[in-house]
Amino acid sequence: MFKNKRIIQTLAILLLVAVGFSGCKSKFEKLRASNDTGRKYQEAIRLYNNGKYTKALVLFDDLVKLYRGRPEAEDLNYYFAFTNYKLGDYATARFHFKSFTDTYPGSPKAEECRYMAAYCYYLESPVYSLDQDNTLKAIESLQLFLNIYPESDRAEEASGLINDLRDKLERKSYENAKLYLDMGDYLAAVIAFENSLRDYPDTKYAELLEYYKVEAQYKYALNSSDRRKEERFRTAIEFSEDFVSDYPDSKYIKDANEFKSDAEKKIVAVKETLAALAVLQKEAEERMKKREEEQTLEETPISPQG
Repeated sequence: MFKNKRIIQTLAILLLVAVGFSGCKSKFEKLRASNDTGRKYQEAIRLYNNGKYTKALVLFDDLVKLYRGRPEAEDLNYYFAFTNYKLGDYATARFHFKSFTDTYPGSPKAEECRYMAAYCYYLESPVYSLDQDNTLKAIESLQLFLNIYPESDRAEEASGLINDLRDKLERKSYENAKLYLDMGDYLAAVIAFENSLRDYPDTKYAELLEYYKVEAQYKYALNSSDRRKEERFRTAIEFSEDFVSDYPDSKYIKDANEFKSDAEKKIVAVKETLAALAVLQKEAEERMKKREEEQTLEETPISPQG
């Protein structure tokens, strides 16, 4: 009997705790647990407009599932995408903005959502030193937006964003090429500088890229074998002359001319060195030939006289 009494007391306590917790539920929690979708919809919009995006997201998340396929779903998906955007979850927002344009291509909100999908990529673009996959995707998305809506009020802004992103890619290309030069991998540096100039012909780094290409080629020649130096120094001279012609007012003109002058002197010196080596090699070959002839004579048997 005592045991049954204890069980009844325990159940009573648990019941009181459950009732207490139920009584402590907030209005928001009660609303979320209810089946009143109309009130949920109104409250979600109210919370969104008041900047309470975390709570609004909870309700929108429930509602988009409940209203799938119904007329109200268009506005709900629009708000759902923007709520994620307001919370700084750009990857999720981008997905839902893109989904909106695919689901409702004829909607008056489709243009805005396509722009926002591209803009989320823009916001996800990292600093230039990191992987630029999202930067490339942002440029592609923004360009697609311009292709679809060339007369849009957002066209000018989209073009400006593309320019910002391209500047980032240009800097990464420049910095990567310069890194090869700083590391002493001069041939790789020359190739990287040329590739950067080819990929971004109008880059603001063009002068620096051209100048450092002169330096890299000069140092590449300087560290080459004597037999390859003349050819490589002549290339450095060509690069220097092109730089001086293209940037006559550059602050690097003096240095570029010094690279050229020194390359010309190095060519004269290496020619003298190679000529001296050629003489020494010829003398060595003649000595070798003479030694072989003498050895042949010594080994030739003398015929007996009859």
